[in-house]
Amino acid sequence: MDFTKTVAVVTGANRGLGRHFAEQLVARGAKVYATARRPETVDIEGVIPLRLDVTDHASIEAAAKVAADATLLINNAGIAGELELLTTDLDAIREQIDVHYIGPLVAIRAFAPVIEANGGGAILNVASVLSWAHFPSVGAYSVAKAAEWAMSNVVRQELAPKGITVTGLHVGYMDTDMAAHVSDGKSDPAEVARTTLDAVARGEAEVLFDELTRKVKAGLSAAL
Repeated sequence: MDFTKTVAVVTGANRGLGRHFAEQLVARGAKVYATARRPETVDIEGVIPLRLDVTDHASIEAAAKVAADATLLINNAGIAGELELLTTDLDAIREQIDVHYIGPLVAIRAFAPVIEANGGGAILNVASVLSWAHFPSVGAYSVAKAAEWAMSNVVRQELAPKGITVTGLHVGYMDTDMAAHVSDGKSDPAEVARTTLDAVARGEAEVLFDELTRKVKAGLSAAL
């Protein structure tokens, strides 16, 4: 993928990793629609702010009509949540699934025809090491991210004949507001964005950014 010819849509672009994706794409010559629930919070030079709330499916459809020249979708928007499965209110669990699985899927369904009509391109889904490492304190988040990983693996096969590659990013804690409660062991989100965009350009299926993520993925076949 040549980013100088790319038109990108980045969800959750007003802060954190999404902001780094948007800034670096602009620096690489791409046209960027930087989306957020409140587009007035997007203050990145050179982007086009656009309203998109991944839990509001009508807003996704509307954004796809505005960004009708898109060739790259980055499903980055997310929420934190230390929510146990047996004790947490079900509405909070549904929110995790809506934000991290249903919302990205709706965005893919909306933007895939757009990307195909523009000659093909790519989709990036931002997942997590918790797609594979599952603990009670983050049970709802892990379930949602595991679903996002499975969804990425399926839509990758469905979209390949349409000239659209699908990359999944898996990473541990990053030095963003979302992980402010973590004191150490956090990756630099700017470096995560750089490495991931390079992988998207090469059409790679997965990015396992840090050693922890690579170790957890490699251990999936180990006995419980």
